[in-house]
Amino acid sequence: MSDETAGVTPDSTEGSNNSASGAKPGKKESFFHRLYVGTGAVDIVGARKRWYVFFALLLLVCIGSMIFRGFNVGIEFEGGTQIQLPAHGTHGQITQDQVIKSFNTALGEAPAETQTVGTGNASTIQTRSEALTADQVAKVKKQIFEDLGPIGSNGKSSEQAISDSAVSASWGDEISRQALIALAVFLVAVVIFLAIYFDTRMAFAALISLLHDIVVTAGVYSLVGFEVTPATVIGLLTILGFSLYDTVVVFDKVRENTRGLLGLSRRTYAEAANLALNQTLMRSFNTAFIALLPILGLLIVGYVLLGSGTLQDLALVQLTGTLVGVLSSVALATPLLVDFKMRDPKYQQQAERVAARRAKAAKREATDDDFDAQDEEQLAAELRKEKAMAAAAGVPARHPKQRPSGKKKR
Repeated sequence: MSDETAGVTPDSTEGSNNSASGAKPGKKESFFHRLYVGTGAVDIVGARKRWYVFFALLLLVCIGSMIFRGFNVGIEFEGGTQIQLPAHGTHGQITQDQVIKSFNTALGEAPAETQTVGTGNASTIQTRSEALTADQVAKVKKQIFEDLGPIGSNGKSSEQAISDSAVSASWGDEISRQALIALAVFLVAVVIFLAIYFDTRMAFAALISLLHDIVVTAGVYSLVGFEVTPATVIGLLTILGFSLYDTVVVFDKVRENTRGLLGLSRRTYAEAANLALNQTLMRSFNTAFIALLPILGLLIVGYVLLGSGTLQDLALVQLTGTLVGVLSSVALATPLLVDFKMRDPKYQQQAERVAARRAKAAKREATDDDFDAQDEEQLAAELRKEKAMAAAAGVPARHPKQRPSGKKKR
C-alpha cells in the first residue's frame, strides 16, 4: 500500500475535523488551528518513507562518527591522575594557563584537561593527565607552588593546598558494564510490558525507537566531542524513560482510535494512527518543552555558574536525549507501527473496503452532478421553446427562474 493511500486525505477527515473542532460545515480551518486542536494538520504517517530516509541518514552519520572518530572518554575510563588546587592565591587569581605552564615546566608536557570548578573563593582548578608516578606528582605540585604560591587565601603550604588523586580505569569499566546490564534489563522489561499492555507489534516499534534514541545520543557525543564520563552513562539511562513515556501516550491514543476498526470502513488504520498522532502532537511538544526547562537550568546554573563538570555531563545528555526522544516517538515509532500492522491481511482488506467505499461515493457524486447538468439543459431548452411560442402569439414569456408547471427538479 502506498503512502498516499495510507495517509490521511482531506476528503476522509474533513467531516471528522469539523465535528471535532466545532467548526461550521464548509468553513476552512487554518493550519495552526487544526494543529492546536489535533484534527489532522500534519500527515506524518503518509510521509513516513521520507522520515525513514531522514532517520536512516541520521543513524549512518552517528554510527560512522562512533566508528571513525570515537569518543572523548574521561579519566574514569582511561585511568590517570588528577591534581586540584585553589583558584585563589595570596597574590590574586590563579588562571588555568598558569597551571598548565607550571605542569609543562615540571614534566615537559601539558595535562590532558584543565578546568575551573566552582565560583568565588570556593573555586578550584583541576588538571587531569595520564597516570603519574609518586615522584612526578610531587614534582608537579612543587613546581606549581614555586610558580604560584603561596596558594590559598590563608597562605597554606603546598602539601596542604594542592591535592592529588589516582583514578583506575577499571572503575569506569565497571560503571559501563553495570550500565549495559541495566540497559539490557530495561529493554527486555519494556518489551514484555508493552506486549502485554498493547501488543507485540507496538512493543517492537517502541523498542526500535528506544534503540534509535540511544545510538543518536551517543553519536552526538562523538560528533561534538563531549567528554564521556560515568555521569554521561547514567544520564543516558534517564532519557529512556522520557522517550518511552511519550511513545506510550501516542500508542494509547492509537489503540483508542483503532478500537473496532476492522468492522468499519470510514478510515484506514494508517489514517486513524495519524489522527492519534495529531491529537497528541501538542501534548508531546509541550511536555518536551517543560522537561527542557529544568535541564537548561541544570546546564546554566550547574555548569556555567558553579562550574561542575558532572552537572554538565548530566545536562548535556538529557538535553540531547529529550529532543531526540520526542522526535522519534512522533515520527518513527507510530509510522513503524503502521507498517507492522499493514502486513496483516485483515488490515489490508479493511483498507481495500475503505478505498472501495470512497470510490463508490465519488462515483455517486459524479452521477448526481451529471443529472443536475442534464436537468438544467432540459430546462433551458424548454424556456427557449416557450419564448419562441410566446413571441409568435404575442404573449409575454415567463421569468427564466420559473419552472413550467408540473416540472420538478430532481
